[in-house]
Amino acid sequence: MSAFLEDLRWRGLIAQTTDEKALAGALEKPVTCYIGFDPTAPSIHVGNLVVLLVLRRFQLAGHIPIALVGGATGLVGDPSGRNEERTLNSSEIVKQWVDRIAVQVSAVLDFKAKLNPARVVNNLDWTQPLSTIEFLRDVGKHFSVNQMLSKDSVANRLEAGISYTEFSYQVLQAFDFLELYRRNQCTLQLGGSDQWGNIVAGLDLIRRVEGGSAHALTVPLLTKADGTKFGKTAGGSVWLDPEMTSPYAFFQYWLNSDDSDVINFLKVFSFKSRQEIEEIEKEHQENPGARNAHRSLARELTSLIHGGDTAVRVEEAARALFGQGDLSSLDEKTLASALSELPTVTLTVGHEIPTWVDLLAAAGVVESKSAARRIIKEGGAYLNNEKIAGEDFRLEKSHFLCGKYAILRKGKRDLAAVVFE
Repeated sequence: MSAFLEDLRWRGLIAQTTDEKALAGALEKPVTCYIGFDPTAPSIHVGNLVVLLVLRRFQLAGHIPIALVGGATGLVGDPSGRNEERTLNSSEIVKQWVDRIAVQVSAVLDFKAKLNPARVVNNLDWTQPLSTIEFLRDVGKHFSVNQMLSKDSVANRLEAGISYTEFSYQVLQAFDFLELYRRNQCTLQLGGSDQWGNIVAGLDLIRRVEGGSAHALTVPLLTKADGTKFGKTAGGSVWLDPEMTSPYAFFQYWLNSDDSDVINFLKVFSFKSRQEIEEIEKEHQENPGARNAHRSLARELTSLIHGGDTAVRVEEAARALFGQGDLSSLDEKTLASALSELPTVTLTVGHEIPTWVDLLAAAGVVESKSAARRIIKEGGAYLNNEKIAGEDFRLEKSHFLCGKYAILRKGKRDLAAVVFE
């Protein structure tokens, strides 16, 4: 096995390949490879990031990456992993999402590399010009319905029912591989392990139509150590779009990784070497409370997706919120992003500002006002990281950061925000 494939296997990034020995031989020279992303939302999420970063690894190894954003397949819907029909969106909405996802992909891949620049393509470009008759005659005739029914993505839906629209998805995806083989000499498709059947259909179509051969490599679907789905929080998916998941929340998602997951996440998402990760793992085992592995993961991924300056700002905000930095040094946008994740009490002009006790109880951080009073007596009550001395303490306008925000803290980690409007 090549050193590159060996590294992917060590990171847990290989689920299936068509012929690993033949693939290793092909990778001795630059190959063109692609991954497809369907615009089923305005943004891709951290689950999509797993395979997108594999494509980046191929580019760093000298290969030529293509990110396909499915303007056509996004109008149809992939049945894989679903128990019901996907809600179909309008052409206008899908086009908007295609454009947004193309920008997000551009943050991860290098489009200015001298020898192997990345490309973004849209499968609507070669699907839309075909008439239905042409598609059925030239592409559909190469597919056996019996084989299509045996694919897991279809077989798992037969009992509940599947429309012809979603049933035909694998034909469209196979056609994508054929077109990229023709147009770009693309000979490798990457994807999640749930896409194996669709990818193999593309290999077969290339063989039947062009008499050519190509390769496939799939990545395992990532789960947490406790078996729960990766990429979900109480608030829903963790998106790459900063308007859908703030950079602060994005940073905190990785920072709050479970101790049993963090090293595996470093292997999957980080571009640190095996030696670097093994050193971090040793340090983590010796002193897990320091959470250095978590910070390393959060910094690297936030820098990659949102930029290094943003990563620095949100980490400073995280430290400041918990009493380890200067709150007054935070800009309003970063502060607002950080506080949006906290329980919040909103105050309006013209009303008397309640006491610290009233505010903490109203935010739901404590179960009662008497509990809030007890915290003050025990010395665990803070406003903007300054200790509160008495239960009658009231906020004044001068306490509001950026003229609008104040931060209540109980003990070391329980926070709430006050927003003055």
